[in-house]
Amino acid sequence: MSQLVNEITKKFINPESNLQVKSGDTVKIHQKIKEGTKERVQIFQGLVIRTDKPSSHLFRVTVRRIASGVGVEKSFLVNSPLITKIEILRRSKVRRNYLSYMRQRTGKAARLVSVDFDKIVANSTKTLPSDN
Repeated sequence: MSQLVNEITKKFINPESNLQVKSGDTVKIHQKIKEGTKERVQIFQGLVIRTDKPSSHLFRVTVRRIASGVGVEKSFLVNSPLITKIEILRRSKVRRNYLSYMRQRTGKAARLVSVDFDKIVANSTKTLPSDN
């Protein structure tokens, strides 16, 4: 039974979304938004505070940002056809998978130590196919 489930879920995994997104990364997520008959791409930029099931078709990333002084969190299914592109802008050194403590931090206390990484290599396979 588990082989059957694995075969079915394997076709929902986007092979080009071989993401190396981790907690502590600052990312830009491009998401398709449909408003009536029009369609546009909305960009959400923020800190990844959680990743769930990275090897599954249910790979979920929770991103947090401060908008107009209010903390906003969104969860994105990475293999969703509505996600067109994910860019990693910055990597930070963290020791946890779930950065819930960042919710209480503001200003200088919310800074994380940056880690050098190759942006070109990290973002080269992150472009997902679009239906345009």
